[in-house]
Amino acid sequence: MSSRRHIPIRTCIGCGEKKPKREMIRIVCQDENIFIDPTGKASGRGAYVCVNLNCLEEAIKKKAFSHALKYHIPSEVLEKLKRDLHQEILKRGEKDEKKNL
Repeated sequence: MSSRRHIPIRTCIGCGEKKPKREMIRIVCQDENIFIDPTGKASGRGAYVCVNLNCLEEAIKKKAFSHALKYHIPSEVLEKLKRDLHQEILKRGEKDEKKNL
């Protein structure tokens, strides 16, 4: 028997690249609320984006969040999500830099 654990792979809605779930940011639509799910375990429809500002911008540009979450996201909610995601990307980037030191 193999002792290796299964690593879930998800696709970024911005760039389309496939990566391990833990390396991405999950966005959830739950009862018409859109939020970042840092645990990756919240119930609701989820979408994943790379920890990369270019992927975030691409996902917004092609309206990938609305498509992936199957919910029309109002522009003011999308702007708040963009700010929150930007903060999350910066936070995760800092953690990665500290790991490499």
